[in-house]
Amino acid sequence: MDDKMLYKIALSIIPGIGGILARNIVAYVGSVEGVFSESLKSLQKIPGIGEVNAHRIKDKDILVKAEKELNFVTKHEIEVLFYTDKNFPRRLKTCVDAPIILFTRGNLDLNEQRIVSIVGTRNATNYGKNICDELICKFSERNYKILIVSGLAYGIDIQAHKSALKYNLPTVGVVGHGLDKMYPSLHAETAKNMLKEGGLVTDFPSGTKIDPSNFVRRNRIIAGLADTTIVVESAVKGGALITAEIASS
Repeated sequence: MDDKMLYKIALSIIPGIGGILARNIVAYVGSVEGVFSESLKSLQKIPGIGEVNAHRIKDKDILVKAEKELNFVTKHEIEVLFYTDKNFPRRLKTCVDAPIILFTRGNLDLNEQRIVSIVGTRNATNYGKNICDELICKFSERNYKILIVSGLAYGIDIQAHKSALKYNLPTVGVVGHGLDKMYPSLHAETAKNMLKEGGLVTDFPSGTKIDPSNFVRRNRIIAGLADTTIVVESAVKGGALITAEIASS
């Protein structure tokens, strides 16, 4: 068993400890493994930890869950990227609230020279879908590789993925759940085709329940992976505009 990977996964699933605090803890202690070998008293002294989070870190169930997840990713050939790894997406790494870990499947390069995120409404019109298709067609005519990123949702997202496949551009779907499932299930076939040239990305471990808040959270990854984010079509208030706002900040 890869002990280092076990501790990386464990750090990422501790309740109440997000990416910012997790990176601060590692910087303070000096290593991921050290976080779990620190005494309860020492952990409590780390800025931002306190008694509650210290107990969460020392909870033995965290390593049990991490071991289960490690077995899952190993069995299903899922690559795990930690924020200190050389192949962790460099654009995302500059984002303050970037996740410390990503789970990926497929044949993908998240440090591709050119990455464009394309998002939009789930209730896309035929006009919006056609614009999305034409845009990606124009990208393909440039004769250099552009990675198309979206969220595998209904509407513009799935159109972006399908058009990328149509015009032989690599495409990555950022999902709001673990890689043990596919939501919506209607897009499973497209997701399967994406694995050949592109793939799937998430910061959620297997077993994560489908929850609307997860899809808002994953928007920061869609925006953070790319050089630019294009909103093809959106309601006045929608997830696509949230993604665009994140991208512009």
